[in-house]
Amino acid sequence: MNETSITTVSLSSRQWKKSPLDLSSAVPGRASGQLQPRVWLGARSPFGLALPEAKPTASHMYAPRGVWIDENRLVVSDSGNHRVLIWNQRPTRDGQEADIVLGQPDFYSEGPAQGGASYARGMHLPTGVLVINGRHLLVADAWHHRILVWNDIPLRSDQPADYAIGQVDMDHVEPNRGKGPGPNTLYWPYGLAWIAGRFYVADTGNRRVLAWNGLPCSNQPADWVIGQGDFCSNQENRGGPVCGNSFRWPHAIAGNTEQLWIADAGNHRILGWSGHPVEDRDADWILGQPDSLASAENPYTAQGPRALRFPYGIFQQSDRLMIADTANNRVLFWHLPLNEKTFAPATDLLGQTDFDQNGENRWDRVAYDTLCWPYGIASHDECLAIADSGNNRVMLWDVSAVFHHSHAVVR
Repeated sequence: MNETSITTVSLSSRQWKKSPLDLSSAVPGRASGQLQPRVWLGARSPFGLALPEAKPTASHMYAPRGVWIDENRLVVSDSGNHRVLIWNQRPTRDGQEADIVLGQPDFYSEGPAQGGASYARGMHLPTGVLVINGRHLLVADAWHHRILVWNDIPLRSDQPADYAIGQVDMDHVEPNRGKGPGPNTLYWPYGLAWIAGRFYVADTGNRRVLAWNGLPCSNQPADWVIGQGDFCSNQENRGGPVCGNSFRWPHAIAGNTEQLWIADAGNHRILGWSGHPVEDRDADWILGQPDSLASAENPYTAQGPRALRFPYGIFQQSDRLMIADTANNRVLFWHLPLNEKTFAPATDLLGQTDFDQNGENRWDRVAYDTLCWPYGIASHDECLAIADSGNNRVMLWDVSAVFHHSHAVVR
């Protein structure tokens, strides 16, 4: 995987054409027009035309990729500035400053590993963030190939993690510990999830998802692997064509006690399992593709409610599944359970005016209700946090309308 090869393509709406899969001509559900952006965190865009300022401050961000929100706080991976920001109360006003910074000595510094000064305190492209039981903070320090763990949520800035998962200690940062993949190694871990007492990591560079029964200690091997036949394999799509239990770039995980969802971003799809698999088996549901053997991207077509392009973020709250359809610059919603095993249509969306559009900021100005490469998402109490990475900001949306209407029919 080479992240630098993932680029956006700017085309006018006049260049779109009908997809052979008949993806277009869909009508958003009733809730879509009632979803409201409430808070803009990050710098403002001058006249809506220029990229918002990314120089690190207590309120500015550079390409944030991960978010976590609950009733008490907001946590953001400010990935391009190689740090994590914490708001001790859920922000209520635009541009509100963070209370705590981790990974840097202060709010005005940036650079991997604190500019090369400290692996133990620094980060390199942090992505997924997670709070477990309102207490433990975990950060996917992706390019240091580890998960940083704080036993208690830090109360001061520049507080080092208590330990790391995926490395022998806090001073080592090699992919797979400098050797091949194993049950306690990581290579570009991007996504984290805590579901039904299990801890999941999207071990993206190893094309797999690792799972532990409970929160692991530093060198504890994973209990299960999904996407590979064993802990020592890491080939893309298992070294063959795409199938129902393979990954190209697994990026995010969501679910509840009854189901597990994994964003297989590189294959432009979401895989879903009934229950939590402990054996190597095919997914029960596939979103974004018509079958388990398909992995096509259709960048120059009207997207419709079924297609996905690099879906990097996923979150489930109650019976709503939310997906950051990153390269289509939108967030999609599904009402669970699904009526179709493959290619089920989304019922609602935000970021675009209808399902057929996919432009960055709608090919227009940066506005409250536009998106440019949305990455991580997280929801709590019907408030959806979106890491709008291409706009150097995090947006908080009121999505209560999605939770208060019946299952919409999408044509």
